[in-house]
Amino acid sequence: MQQRSTTKEENSRIDYGIIFCVLLLALIGLASIYVATTHDTTSTSVMRTVVTQLMWYVIGSAAVAIIMQFDSEQLWKVAPIVYWLGIFLMFAILVFYSRSYYISTGAKSWFAIGPFTFQPSELMKPAYILMMGRVITVHNNQYATHNVRSDFLLIGKMVLWFLPIVVSLHFQNDFGTTLVFAAIFGGMLLVSGISWKIIVPGVTALAALGTTVLTLVATTWGRNILEHVGFQSYQFSRVDTWLHPAQDTSNDGYQLWQSIKAVGSGSIFGTGFNTSKVYVPVRESDMIFSVIGENFGFIGAILLILLYLLLIYQMIRVTFDTRNEFYAYISTGVIMMILFHVFENIGMSIGLLPLTGIPLPFVSAGGSSLLGNMIGIGIIMSMRYHHHSYMFSNNEQFR
Repeated sequence: MQQRSTTKEENSRIDYGIIFCVLLLALIGLASIYVATTHDTTSTSVMRTVVTQLMWYVIGSAAVAIIMQFDSEQLWKVAPIVYWLGIFLMFAILVFYSRSYYISTGAKSWFAIGPFTFQPSELMKPAYILMMGRVITVHNNQYATHNVRSDFLLIGKMVLWFLPIVVSLHFQNDFGTTLVFAAIFGGMLLVSGISWKIIVPGVTALAALGTTVLTLVATTWGRNILEHVGFQSYQFSRVDTWLHPAQDTSNDGYQLWQSIKAVGSGSIFGTGFNTSKVYVPVRESDMIFSVIGENFGFIGAILLILLYLLLIYQMIRVTFDTRNEFYAYISTGVIMMILFHVFENIGMSIGLLPLTGIPLPFVSAGGSSLLGNMIGIGIIMSMRYHHHSYMFSNNEQFR
């Protein structure tokens, strides 16, 4: 009887709603990768790619099981350790980056040890989220009342922890990942208690800055100015591809144009599983959404987006149930990380946003990205796991 009660309590501590969503996304990912590599003329082995991704799912699942054992106190203690370890790797890669990946992508973002490749910025994302959660919590406990001075002080602290990452990514030539960290920064800032008197002017200023940059990119004299402040030629090329995808379909714009055609060819119900009429090069990673749009059409794409929304809803529900300030901040960071990846990947696949090399969470091929997202899921699930344990222990004391 006691064993049955313990088993029931253990099961109540596991969020099966999140597991269900991630499992479905994993199955969609494996099926889509199979289709993509089957029709990719540059792919060396279809089964090798699929099995490799499956192995990363296994590794990611093991990471989730381990991280679930960490309660809020342990996550609090480990936050600065994993942050500084991540920073070390982020700068070490500037020296030990993969030369072959740099030639093919123009980014110094991967370690390569034989066939094994690793992108430290992906694991830096959850480490950064944990550290920012700690920084915000400490600050808000020190300054119980928010005012302009304390709010700007918090922004300054967050920027200082954000700055080393931006510097490293700048030298890695990885602007897309910088945007992910910026989205995490922005989301956690919004829930930190910062006054709207600061947020509204700040958002307005960022919108004005973005408009100005786009205006400069559209002109020759503007590009000369941007080159002097660090913009690279590949970034201009991606903007050109985004603004005029049909003008040059033989060079940089070819992959995007083919992706748009593939999604469009899927129409309402799609062409059917593993039936691809439009060739999209290397679509198993950044352009994986084109597989879903082509094979399963508008209906399949909408169902995928709804599945992501269900996952986000499950994570938000966990946050409200736990009612823990530190948890609230780190869960916001994880949600923003996943949400931005989905928004950017789908947007660039259909031509609404510039190409940035952002993968689709739990679906795109890529071990580092998948592991980083699974670690984020593990952090969220640890909230539910230890929250229920704490409530159960309290109930036992009153019996």
